[in-house]
Amino acid sequence: MKKLFIFVFCAASLLTVASNSLAQAWPDKPVKVVIPFPPGGTLDKIGRMLAEDLTKQFGQNFLVDNRAGGNGIIGGDIVAKSPADGYTLLFNASTFVTAPMTMKSVPYKVQTDFAPISLVAFAPLSVAITNKLGVSDVKGLVAAAKTKKLNFAVGSIGSAGHLCTVKLEDAFGVDVAIVPYRGTGPAFQDLIGGQIDGFIDPVLGSVQFHKAERLKVVGVTSTKRLPNLPDVPTVSETLPRFECASWYGLWAPAKTSGDVVSKLNAAVNKALSGAMREKLLADGLVLGGGSSSDFAKFQADDIAASGKIIADKKISVE
Repeated sequence: MKKLFIFVFCAASLLTVASNSLAQAWPDKPVKVVIPFPPGGTLDKIGRMLAEDLTKQFGQNFLVDNRAGGNGIIGGDIVAKSPADGYTLLFNASTFVTAPMTMKSVPYKVQTDFAPISLVAFAPLSVAITNKLGVSDVKGLVAAAKTKKLNFAVGSIGSAGHLCTVKLEDAFGVDVAIVPYRGTGPAFQDLIGGQIDGFIDPVLGSVQFHKAERLKVVGVTSTKRLPNLPDVPTVSETLPRFECASWYGLWAPAKTSGDVVSKLNAAVNKALSGAMREKLLADGLVLGGGSSSDFAKFQADDIAASGKIIADKKISVE
């Protein structure tokens, strides 16, 4: 019996040493960063920016893999089912925690199948409208919405832009028709073409079109005007205390080594204090950062707050 105990103890010790050695060696090969939406949007831009910075810090390639489909569920499921070795990560927006609440069935659970690593950034949203609507400010938009029912795009059901559109409806006492799209690119194309009237989405996606006068951004949902759109008023200048934002974070599969999570969290915080910081601020984004436990709490709080809106408004993909 004593010999058996010694054997089991030694085996457990060897496993612990092996696990620690693997964590210390990580990363010794390329790391895949899954982004569960198509290339070209705000999520993709920030994710690629982060992957580039992590590549420089660790001396290993952090390779972006766009796995679009199912409102982000396909990419999320790939990461949830990947080995918890730190070589497959998920970079996603707040849609990651809200979209599952709009669906009857999801193949994973956000709070148990993933290890939160770090909050990366917040993105104020822009209220963009087609030039064909012929209005120039939020008051004009509200007046138009009270005259006829406008069509507003959402990049995905349950996204920050979708929930903000619902909040705006309530705040101004209007009712708009929600038109779901598979990503922001097609929505902006139809907004520019006049097939839809409005689109609320992270400001980074609309700023180039606004400056080219292909559409009109009548307001931003931050508390202060943005450096990249200084002439565009905040919605709160018309409706005090109105604020919405999307947010972006990095996750690993559940049971990923705490050492690996700590290394990644430290690297994200370093990225946010370096060159990436200036790029994000110039684009009107707000920096994230903090510990992985801070991010886990933030995520839980957002699930509770967004879940109430989704339940109250009966938002679903069906």
